[in-house]
Amino acid sequence: MTELLEAAIARLKTLPTDKQDAIATLILEELEEEQRWDDSFARSPDLLAKLAAEAMAEHQAGKTQELDPEML
Repeated sequence: MTELLEAAIARLKTLPTDKQDAIATLILEELEEEQRWDDSFARSPDLLAKLAAEAMAEHQAGKTQELDPEML
């Protein structure tokens, strides 16, 4: 375990039980979501490569534009 994670857990131990549970739920949900993404990418590496190639082709064909954060 990293020092940062140990420090976070030590601090969490000082919180009331309900807050500990709420934060634990958030962490577990995040870990599950990461696993789902990892599983999705592992099942479809060819699809991801195809999408990347399509995006590059569109960019090279001049069909993309630079993102303007002010327009979001």
